Amino acid sequence: MTGTGCFIMNGPKRVLVTGATGGIGRAIVTALLREGHLVLATGRNQGILDQICAEGAGTVRADLSTAEGLDRVAEAAGTPDVFISASGVGAFLHAHELSDASIDRMLDVNAASPMKLLRRILPGMMERGSGQIIFIASAAGKVSTKKASVYAASKAALLGYADALRLEMAPYGISVTSVNPGPVDTPFLDIASPLSGYRESMAGYLTPPEKVAEAVTGVLGRPVRDVDLPWYMAAASRMHAVAPGLTERLGRNFFEKK
Repeated sequence: MTGTGCFIMNGPKRVLVTGATGGIGRAIVTALLREGHLVLATGRNQGILDQICAEGAGTVRADLSTAEGLDRVAEAAGTPDVFISASGVGAFLHAHELSDASIDRMLDVNAASPMKLLRRILPGMMERGSGQIIFIASAAGKVSTKKASVYAASKAALLGYADALRLEMAPYGISVTSVNPGPVDTPFLDIASPLSGYRESMAGYLTPPEKVAEAVTGVLGRPVRDVDLPWYMAAASRMHAVAPGLTERLGRNFFEKK
């Protein structure tokens, strides 16, 4: 972990979590509620939102690919202390096999939607002079693999946005953190690569979503720049920055989506 700025918030926080009905987002909501934070969760699965509501969180069902959905969530959230973007979709196919709709969906959900939502929320945080933004990005945004071209591009876009946003928000006391996990053991894998046997091939390397949630709660209220997990993803990221060609040759088949 590397730190930046001097942002510290103590006590319970008002936290907006997008993608709360997905595996990682759901785990994050559970961890936040356990620690006593006030959570507003948004997603599209009403059944899971009902479960979250029963656990004590506020919920808003919304499609963040639409202006109406973005406006509804922004209005309900007001000016949260923390914004956690956990929305994510993927389709693991060769670049030429992806449909236009699939490409649009990944770029929209993974990158454009959080940017659009923040455009609505940031002014209030800036006026208040404090806050924290946490993006659930991906190790793929730093080190890409076969059949992850557009998914990796969408996460790389999010990381680039986070880097610029961190500079812009520093004068306002707003911290920006990216959490970059490798493959996580959630239903996302079955949806993104339903016919590949990817989950089975990666069985020994999948990170539990609770570990990602633990990383998120661990940086809450702290000026942490980014978190790469697990350890070998952090090592791969550092190696790729220094010797990208060698990293690609050594890891060519390690995360192969068959």
